Amino acid sequence: MNIRRPRLPRTRAGWRRLVQGVMAGCVLGLLPATWLFVSTADRLGTTDDAPRTEVAVVFGAGLWAGEPSPYLAHRLDAAAELYREGRVKVVLVTGDNSREDYDEPDAMRAYLTEHGVPDGRIVSDYAGFDTWDSCVRAKKIFGVDRAVLISQGFHIRRAVALCQAAGVESYGVGVAAVHDVTWYYGGAREIFAAGKAALDAVFEPDPRFLGPKEPGVARALATAERADG
Repeated sequence: MNIRRPRLPRTRAGWRRLVQGVMAGCVLGLLPATWLFVSTADRLGTTDDAPRTEVAVVFGAGLWAGEPSPYLAHRLDAAAELYREGRVKVVLVTGDNSREDYDEPDAMRAYLTEHGVPDGRIVSDYAGFDTWDSCVRAKKIFGVDRAVLISQGFHIRRAVALCQAAGVESYGVGVAAVHDVTWYYGGAREIFAAGKAALDAVFEPDPRFLGPKEPGVARALATAERADG
């Protein structure tokens, strides 16, 4: 079986066109990442900078033996800190529960209650299968118009940009993370995820599962108002 190898240019003009094509491809490939940086430049900070907002949204980041992974635990720690300081009233935990033996939202809820957040101030989204789904569902299903978003630094820009596109006025808190293999993998993955994020923001596809509206956030806020009043 003969395998035909790609033919390289034989002339200087041919090489010039090849180089120009590669450079154009690189520029196009980096445009989504550039959009993320530009569109979120003034919407990022730390727990100390986070504005007082009724709702914080924590995105799932995996479980280890049924418990939040270290990365997810750091996100939940930041949410608990914001709650204790009175900067947020309700925490919406959004993650994957696509199979019976894997339940991110319940694990997140249990962790938060162990760290001082009352169960009645926590709302679970069991169909946050990816960042876009979580943002759209926060707006359309849970009625969240404004929120502090919590994730690692390599992901928070995409989260803010997508939630903004979904109609949620967002401020992102990027929690610190050890620069281990997971961190480098997450950073590299974001380069490719930026392209999907741009497409989601433009075409606004429906989430994998939408379903009926959920009153959980409104009820939790009503509970908070009664307690504070």
